[in-house]
Amino acid sequence: MAEETATRLRILGYPGSLGEPSALDAALDAGARSVEFTGLCSWLVAQLKSVCPSIEESISPTQGPEEADSFQLEVSGVVSELHCPYTALTTGEVTTRLTSRDNCHNLLGFLISELQAARVLKAREPLPVETDGGKARGEIQLICQALEIEPKSLHNPALLTEVQNTVSLRLHSLPDSAVMNPLLKRQLDPKLWGQLAAVSQALRVEYECRMRMLIKRFQVTVQSFHWGERGEARSHSMSSVVFPLEAALSSVSLVSLSHLLAAREDASRIVKTSSGSSRLGTSCAVNKILMGSVPDRGGRPGEIEHPMPSWERRREGGRPQHQQKRSGKKRRDK
Repeated sequence: MAEETATRLRILGYPGSLGEPSALDAALDAGARSVEFTGLCSWLVAQLKSVCPSIEESISPTQGPEEADSFQLEVSGVVSELHCPYTALTTGEVTTRLTSRDNCHNLLGFLISELQAARVLKAREPLPVETDGGKARGEIQLICQALEIEPKSLHNPALLTEVQNTVSLRLHSLPDSAVMNPLLKRQLDPKLWGQLAAVSQALRVEYECRMRMLIKRFQVTVQSFHWGERGEARSHSMSSVVFPLEAALSSVSLVSLSHLLAAREDASRIVKTSSGSSRLGTSCAVNKILMGSVPDRGGRPGEIEHPMPSWERRREGGRPQHQQKRSGKKRRDK
């Protein structure tokens, strides 16, 4: 048990003598009266506060056994703030909590676990992206974060060489079939870059136009469901479901020339919408319903007969009127 704890301490970078199982055993037996034990607890809390500055409580190492009571008071504040699950460390007489070996070992295990979890969460946090240097600087920061590179300065020209070498080493470490060949194999000169940018802009405009039309059709379709009697009664329920979906729609295309450079040969493969892999995400029970015979509603211009004129009675002082127009010849008065 002490050997496992000593190993975890060495992994965390603890520089003290309690990294050896025998020394740790003696310190656990002495508990709060051991200067080495209190120093170890103080180091763990200090490391935890360096990762999580929001922690208010702290622990100071003792100079002798006479300071054991004050040390236990400080430990009580720390475990209460960190919501320690061990009731023996949070309840009962404060000055007697660290008099047993088990409680001292539980305290070390708790502080070690908290420090390990805090470091893992800190490592997963995205680096703050600087906005004053433009989009390019933010992209470089994200690349360095993905490749686990810690640059001293983003203005160093050797940084791009380091990024390229890191990517090359990682690609060579992968199996041959893991990464396909790039889709664009031709070297581009400034003229071709300009032509590609023009094509990309034209496609972006076309995409945005079509996307705005689809969003408008979606809005009109949803609005038609509110016209019925049941729609008026369930208007709030439908809005709560539709509004998040509508907010997620955007007419702005996120595809750029960078995606073309990163595309692989599999991006050129056209998959039919009726294929098995595509139908896994689109099939539903409605597709299995067959429509019956539908009456012919007509509407074909070639089958419409010319309307017959309808005559009316002669009016006094006037000529008979009918709906059909007269021929273009004018009648001459004699």
